Amino acid sequence: MIRKLIVVGAAVAAVSVAACSKKSDNAAADNAAAAANTAAAAADSAQNAAAAAGNAAADASAAAGNAAAAAGNAAAAATNAAAPAPAGNAQ
Repeated sequence: MIRKLIVVGAAVAAVSVAACSKKSDNAAADNAAAAANTAAAAADSAQNAAAAAGNAAADASAAAGNAAAAAGNAAAAATNAAAPAPAGNAQ
């Protein structure tokens, strides 16, 4: 009889330890999943920031190109305005 009680007690203790271990493993898995989700969100934010920076750089490059073209056009207009009229075209 005592032997049966010892076996039953050992079985209950083993089930209890197993149940506690599973909760512990599940908690660790949940924490790992939460950390992975946080890391994925941070990576997504970094990717969005990099895309925004790339767009800003493209906009700045386009603006610089437009400014250079405008400066070239202004210089050409100034040159044309300062040039004397060709001979024979006076009216």
